[in-house]
Amino acid sequence: MKVIVVGSSHGGYEAVRETLSDYPDAKIQWYEKGDFLSFLSCGMQLYLEGVVKDVNSVRYATPEGMKAKGVDVYTREEITAVDPKKHTVHVQNHNDGSERDENYDKLVLSPGANPAELKVPGRDLDNIYSMRGRDWAIKLKQKTVDPDVQNVVVIGFGIELAEIYSLAGKHVTFIDQPDRLFSAYLDKEFTDILTDEMTKHNITPAPGQTVQRYEGQAGKVTKVITDKGEYPADLVVEATGTTYATDWLSDTLELDKKGRIKTNEYMQTSQPDIFAVGDATMVKFGPAGNALAPIPSATNARRQGRFAGKNLVNANQPVPSVNGSVAYSLFDYKFASTGVKEATAGFMGLDVKAVLVKDTARPSFVPDEAGNAPVWFKLIYEPKTRRVLGGQIMSTLNETANINAISVAISAKWTIDDLAYADFFFMPNFNRPWNIMNVAAQNAMAIEDGHQQITD
Repeated sequence: MKVIVVGSSHGGYEAVRETLSDYPDAKIQWYEKGDFLSFLSCGMQLYLEGVVKDVNSVRYATPEGMKAKGVDVYTREEITAVDPKKHTVHVQNHNDGSERDENYDKLVLSPGANPAELKVPGRDLDNIYSMRGRDWAIKLKQKTVDPDVQNVVVIGFGIELAEIYSLAGKHVTFIDQPDRLFSAYLDKEFTDILTDEMTKHNITPAPGQTVQRYEGQAGKVTKVITDKGEYPADLVVEATGTTYATDWLSDTLELDKKGRIKTNEYMQTSQPDIFAVGDATMVKFGPAGNALAPIPSATNARRQGRFAGKNLVNANQPVPSVNGSVAYSLFDYKFASTGVKEATAGFMGLDVKAVLVKDTARPSFVPDEAGNAPVWFKLIYEPKTRRVLGGQIMSTLNETANINAISVAISAKWTIDDLAYADFFFMPNFNRPWNIMNVAAQNAMAIEDGHQQITD
């Protein structure tokens, strides 16, 4: 069996790994149109911060390592067309300008996405950057030490860049269309604190604004104009989402109106023997009854890649639903969320309630300097069924792993009653006698049962 995998980021990488594991006799060809195999854009922050020194190490695999495992790796070779009837792909070799056709028995597409560009006047000015891929990571790093860059404007969800340029001594303006920054991930109780934290670090929050145009001098951007103000800019970074790199497939596969590839639960496309994974596909969002949703993330792509590999010959293993779990940091704060948010539940047709608990991570007798600090945790649940539907957590300590437990609880269809007395360990040098998730669920039970909430 000959398997061709297109794309070398998260989904493509996992499809190759699973195929190697399940079909050791398969001939695997792995194509990357760029010159660098399997760069992790999600690892960009560590490189920009200087935690990781070598940008070339921010990857899953090397061509040499994969070739040693029997994979035929092709970089700077682009798949530009697919003929499902002939079971062939057309290859453009950017190394020498040649072209050829390759046959396949199974084809896995991980086309990924391209950075979205704002279609506004002045977009052709210099020093307007994107935030995706190795080449952009190198350029963004260089600007952290550029003395001519004093004012940086970040547009969209570029939280890590806002922090990095602030710590580099730049003034940063953070523009986003929603009325609250980070509202896709956290409710107001959390975003208010984070917005205040940004202002303390020379970052100007500018939520609820739409970019109208860029202005510049001598071919370089100098100003960003929105519908509510104007902001000086020596550098602009657009982190406004992505467009799907699927135009070349529009006559071959069934796409939705946004250009995403339609797949079934086995990652099969509308054509036999062709699978698709990654950002250009939809996933099942468990808390909303497995409704299809666009949730681009490394974990989702990797999961899909694995299941595409599992289903290459016998399509009998559906991809599990996801809960949209994410984690980020902003200066001293670490935060994470999963599932439904109180602010977005209405869009999903869900009736929810929420409990917010603020506690200390360890018993009150443990001093802050010994590893104690406040923790905020919010539990979202459905009062009719008492099912756990979401959670959010934030602290200057790293308490984010609690959200993994909430994600498991959502998938297991736990109720607040299940979570209230779930068995979590206790030692005062680690946590409190009742885990903060227990406390929130106990309070939710008290609300639903008409009892007094128990507080310390």
